[in-house]
Amino acid sequence: MPPPNQTPDGAAVEKQLREKTAQLEAVTREFEQFSHSVSHDLRAPLRALEGFAQILVEDYSSKLDEEGRHCVNVLAASAQKATLLLEDLLTLSRLFRKPFAPAPVDMSALVAERVRDLAGEAGAAKIEIENLPGASADRTLIGQVWTHLLENALKFSRGKPDPKVEVFGREEPDRTVYGVRDNGIGFEPKYCSRLFGVFQRLHGENEFPGRGIGLAVVKRIVTRHGGEVWAEGRPKEGATFYFSLPKQR
Repeated sequence: MPPPNQTPDGAAVEKQLREKTAQLEAVTREFEQFSHSVSHDLRAPLRALEGFAQILVEDYSSKLDEEGRHCVNVLAASAQKATLLLEDLLTLSRLFRKPFAPAPVDMSALVAERVRDLAGEAGAAKIEIENLPGASADRTLIGQVWTHLLENALKFSRGKPDPKVEVFGREEPDRTVYGVRDNGIGFEPKYCSRLFGVFQRLHGENEFPGRGIGLAVVKRIVTRHGGEVWAEGRPKEGATFYFSLPKQR
C-alpha cells in the first residue's frame, strides 16, 4: 500500500527522482575524482618544464639570440599558467570534498566582513549593502561566494569615473535571492550561459586579469546548497549576478 495521500504514480515518480539523483551524484563524484587525479598527475611535469625554462633564462640567456630568449620566456610563462589552471581545477574538486555544515547565517554581517577584507581592492568604488535576509548555509563556503561576486563587480567597474556596487536580497516563498549589481562594462546577454563555466572569459587577460575560475566556484558552491545562479547585463550598462538559496522546510 502506498503511503497516505500518495498515489502509486506519485511513488513511482519519487523513486525515479531518487534514482536520477543518485546517478547524478555518482557522475559528479567520478568527475571530481578524475579532475583531482589529472591535476595531481600533471603538476610534476609542468613544474619541471617551468624549472628548466627558468634555468635557461638565468644561466644560458647570453648564449641565445633574441628569438631564442623570447621562446624560452613564452615556454616558462605558459608552464606557469598551466600550473595555475591545474591549481584552479584542484580548488573546484576540493569544494565537494570539504565538510558541509549549513547553519543560520547573518548575511548582512558576512557581506560587511568580506567588504572589509576587500578594502584594498575597492579603491574609489562606492559599495552599498541593503539589510539582507538571513539564510541557512555553510558560512565558510557562502563567504567565498560573496568574495568572488564582490571581486568580480569591483574589477569590472574599476574603469568607471564613479564605480558603484550594490548588494541586495529578497525573500520568496521557497527561496531567498541575493544579488550583486555593478555599473561596470557589462556583457552581451547572448554570452550569459558562458559566465559560470570553468575558465570561460568574455574579456582578454590584458584588459582584466584573471583565469575565469571565480564564477565557476560560485556556481559549484551554490549548487551544493541546492540553489541556482544567473546573471543579467548589457554592454556598458553594468551587470547583476544573482544566486538563490532554498528555504528550510
